[in-house]
Amino acid sequence: MLCEVRSLGLSGISGYEVRAECDLSAGLPAFEIVGLPDAAVKEARDRVRAAIKNCGFTFPVSRITVNLAPANQRKGGTVYDLPILAGILAAGGQLRLDGPDSAYVGELSLSGSLRPVVGMLPMALAARRAGIKRLYVPAPSAAEATLAGGLEVYPVESVGQLAAHLRGEAHLEPAAAWTPGPDDFACPDFADVKGQENVKRALEIAAAGGHNLCMVGPPGSGKSMLARRLPSILPDMSRSEALEATEIHSVLGLTTSEHPLLVRRPFRSPHHTVSAMGMAGGGSSPRPGEISLAHNGVLFLDELPEFSKEALETLRQPLEDGRVQISRVSGTAVFPARFMLVCAMNPCRCGWRGHPSGRCTCSDREVAKYVEKISGPLLDRIDLHVSVPAVEYASMRRKETPESSADVKCRVDAARAVQTARFAGTGVTCNAHMTAPMIGQFCCLDHAGDALMKSAFERMGLTARSHDRILRVARTIADLDGAADIRPEHLAEAIQFRNTDILKG
Repeated sequence: MLCEVRSLGLSGISGYEVRAECDLSAGLPAFEIVGLPDAAVKEARDRVRAAIKNCGFTFPVSRITVNLAPANQRKGGTVYDLPILAGILAAGGQLRLDGPDSAYVGELSLSGSLRPVVGMLPMALAARRAGIKRLYVPAPSAAEATLAGGLEVYPVESVGQLAAHLRGEAHLEPAAAWTPGPDDFACPDFADVKGQENVKRALEIAAAGGHNLCMVGPPGSGKSMLARRLPSILPDMSRSEALEATEIHSVLGLTTSEHPLLVRRPFRSPHHTVSAMGMAGGGSSPRPGEISLAHNGVLFLDELPEFSKEALETLRQPLEDGRVQISRVSGTAVFPARFMLVCAMNPCRCGWRGHPSGRCTCSDREVAKYVEKISGPLLDRIDLHVSVPAVEYASMRRKETPESSADVKCRVDAARAVQTARFAGTGVTCNAHMTAPMIGQFCCLDHAGDALMKSAFERMGLTARSHDRILRVARTIADLDGAADIRPEHLAEAIQFRNTDILKG
């Protein structure tokens, strides 16, 4: 007696179809699972056996062979418990399944109840691509599965509930498509920040063009506070961007039944003790790291010089390519990593270099040694360098309410709308990702602008990459100003934010 049950699996951050072929044959009682299963999949034998008995079914006294096809691809996780159980019961004539357009995913407890699984969204998207119409999943994972669209998602609490539905005794209603509530969009507001208008301007430019930014200033000047409010002025994610970001978080188990979809751009702030593998991703079976979790959002590195050199250097390729490639003996995985890099650092080891109190005791050599931890190639990939001075007492006591994030976001959205129209059909979404031919087409300078750019290039010792990044920032400033062309004042502001001398105190 043979039964084939459709299911789904995960490879990296992508889902794919798996077929659980369950065969009951004569011979000495045995239960084997083949198809390159890992330890978690092999342990499904004990979970399935206990769940079948505890739900009132009879466990077959025969030789049971379960093949997870394709058999040449490694299987991991606990998502195959439910299809294996359904296949064994169907092969033994104790249960009738719901046709070839149905698939089953879920982890079993020994009592037969279903537990949520990680990676539900990419598996649901794979189910839709495979032509599956009905998807039976654990109830806590149903909200996430509905995000794929085009599927009837049935939330299952237990094996007994599923059996009653398949027998027609108690009908299960498909889960309604999940929609976000107003609280899902809540975010810290720029209206909470007193003073620091120059830094707010730099953050507005960074948000409008998707540029990387580094803030340098003494402790307590508001660097972290400002960075954490950056997502509040970023453009809303499109549906495709939200699904891309959510897939990565889903695979790592960072979504919940209450918040299955990322409706705001992700903001990741890893501790400075993070390893290179934790930053870029990796493992024997490659998994995404922090830079992929920040895809379509912000990666904030507080106390930048305290990060290990290995961890920082992993950022160089993703900042250029928007993806990271992890190669292991078991295979190669490519994860998306298109993020805004926002860094914050003190001007010296003690943090008080340049402070009006004059409390800094660091020598010039100690300051240089502190800054040398950050490589030149990484700094070259950061578009805006802004000094964050200590907040003045008058600014702290000012009664006027600072500009809100909503007001700033209106200007950012208008600039992004211009860029969307400019790059329509090219795959580029913002000025920071312009290619070299696009820079030549959209960043033309007049005679005064060209003279200014030449002077800055020679005086500041700029690289070709720095030259292009200044032009991208100038293009963003012009978009915020509503100008069709880059004027000298736009270029001058972009050059001002390129001043790396602030890293030397």
